[in-house]
Amino acid sequence: MSERKKVLAAMSGGVDSSVAAALLLKEYDVIGATMKLFANDDINLSRDKTCCSLDDVEDARFVAHRLGFDHYVFQFGERFRECVIDRFCNAYINGMTPNPCIDCNRFMKFDALLKRAQVLGCDYIATGHYVRRRFDEGTGRFQLLAGKDASKDQSYVLYGMTQDQLAHTLFPVGELTKAETRSIASELGLINASKPDSQDICFVPDGDYAAFIESYTGKSFPQGNYIDKNGAVLGEHSGIIRYTIGQRKGLGIALGKPAYVIAKDTAANTVTLGSNEELFADTVFADEVNWLSLPFTDKPLRVEAKVRYNMKAQPATLYPISDNSIKVVFDTAQRAITPGQALVCYTDSLLICGGTIST
Repeated sequence: MSERKKVLAAMSGGVDSSVAAALLLKEYDVIGATMKLFANDDINLSRDKTCCSLDDVEDARFVAHRLGFDHYVFQFGERFRECVIDRFCNAYINGMTPNPCIDCNRFMKFDALLKRAQVLGCDYIATGHYVRRRFDEGTGRFQLLAGKDASKDQSYVLYGMTQDQLAHTLFPVGELTKAETRSIASELGLINASKPDSQDICFVPDGDYAAFIESYTGKSFPQGNYIDKNGAVLGEHSGIIRYTIGQRKGLGIALGKPAYVIAKDTAANTVTLGSNEELFADTVFADEVNWLSLPFTDKPLRVEAKVRYNMKAQPATLYPISDNSIKVVFDTAQRAITPGQALVCYTDSLLICGGTIST
């Protein structure tokens, strides 16, 4: 009989990662691990606003104890600040709207945690993401697929994974619906069976990104001009980091008709306002592209693409520019394509590649 392989299960304290760890016990020796990314008091966090807070560590420890395996807490605060918070702030300062969950997965779960797992002699790490993986004999590559539960699919934030990371990662809840996951947690008597999902960005407790950036960086962002697409001054904005493409609420200006942010210029410190119709475009460019499930090709591909997390992938054509830069032309114009967000391309449920939207 072959020796059971060992898995380091990432446990955020939530129900998904807890059930993932429980399912692994059927085939693997499991060690639980929670990444401590910051202290609650550092940014005035409360339990229901985030993952990996003090309460969540205790929930993860309780689950590990109930299921009968060891649990460790790894202090990754310095790396989290450098690779996630600093990058988040710098993106906003440079006029972009980032998705820090992508960086957290890229630099924390599938880099720092995987390296720690290897030091501990583990064969795999595992997470509670609603995604699936498979090995394709034809290409010799591991492939990432959307989760079975389309409403909970998290593949969008995992496009940056490497082949080595995919080869050493398991996704036990990828074939489940959220309801099935909670049902399993209830049957096992887990403390977090009905625990609410985390909301917003974990290190921004109240959703006020601008206030967080000013406090964290010690910088202030001066007022500047609202302009129209022809450069005419319309009024005064409250600091450029307070705005993102497509925004309508909180502009503090009355023009007698609905107005939306359609562009930002950090060098000129201007925010351009326009109509909803002016937010639509069919072409998007992305850099820092990672080809994941398929190898790079210089040929155009028919795909379905997303320009934000919570949207249904839309039919489009992908035009490779280089091995790390692409252009995607949608069949139908999309609203509020935003620099800093991710452009992720699929064929059916197979994630082909993704990158950071540049324009």
